Amino acid sequence: MIEYENLAGVNVPFREEFERKFSDILKKGWFVLGAEVAAFEKEFSAWCGTRHCVGVASGLDALVLSFKAMHLPEDSEVLVPSNTYIASILAILAAGLRPVLVEPEWATCNMDPLAAANAVTGKTAAILPVHLYGKSTRMDALMEIARRHDLRVVEDCAQSHGARHKGILTGTFGDAGAFSFYPTKNLGALGDAGAVVTNDDALADEVRALRNYGSRMKYQNDILGVNSRLDELQAGFLRIKLAKLGAMNEHKRRLAEIYFSGIRAKDLTLPDRDGDFFDVFHIFAVRHPARDRLRDYLLAKGIKTEVHYPIPPARQKALAHVFNPEEYPVSERIHAEEISLPCSYCHSDADISEVCKAVNSF
Repeated sequence: MIEYENLAGVNVPFREEFERKFSDILKKGWFVLGAEVAAFEKEFSAWCGTRHCVGVASGLDALVLSFKAMHLPEDSEVLVPSNTYIASILAILAAGLRPVLVEPEWATCNMDPLAAANAVTGKTAAILPVHLYGKSTRMDALMEIARRHDLRVVEDCAQSHGARHKGILTGTFGDAGAFSFYPTKNLGALGDAGAVVTNDDALADEVRALRNYGSRMKYQNDILGVNSRLDELQAGFLRIKLAKLGAMNEHKRRLAEIYFSGIRAKDLTLPDRDGDFFDVFHIFAVRHPARDRLRDYLLAKGIKTEVHYPIPPARQKALAHVFNPEEYPVSERIHAEEISLPCSYCHSDADISEVCKAVNSF
């Protein structure tokens, strides 16, 4: 059986370092906002090329706190892709803002800049581009829209650790980049974890206070905050894996090349390729009009797949009062046809060649 993902296998190369790190932290006895978090923040900001990195408890919190730190007028509109994972939309709502769904490009599955430009109104305050599947959004065009209309930009980088557009890293175009380190990500912790990166000194200071009960000094609370602190253990584990992130991304890019050269099925839509983009393939997302039959066929061949995502945000019961699902046909089609093929740090070239053979035979 070729698993879609095997997190035990992914983390085997790091096990001995993890055990040493765990033992070291246990001996020190400091488990919240200590030396490991400070070191990871310094190393990840250096990796991104930003002045600041603020570790938080999850990717969702990274988005929520970024928006809260901007103090946008309540009920302001935020443009967000109509095919994103629901966390992006939940973050906007949690910050007291109004999500406005923008259709994606069919080719890239990321926010269509033309559709975004047409969605701007007098109430629009920000854009939330989501770099889905490990591919950057067309950030040059979106940043031009933001400049023209004086909009803030928070990038959802949950799936794009190391992805670039025209040589620039995702997370460094806008006012803030929000990262998730959920275990399946290219840079994955062993539990929930997240971070905000930014070059804005005031925003970074505000997020640091917000994550820790609104406190900049112990027992002194200047603003209404929350408890959203990156765990010392997770920070320690992430430091170990950050040193290998380039190699992990290159492994996934090599597997993707096997798919591109090995899949011959003409009715299968492969990920878009463009020289302006450096993709890191958090997910190798393809599309097929008979997606469910293809999934069943591959499973019968011993190959597990996933769907990202089976239900569009506009059709989620929790958001029924917010959106009209009939208004997003591009998103509907993507959600109906998308299937994610195995493409993990634990997979071998032979695994991916076997998947190609099975897809072609279907």
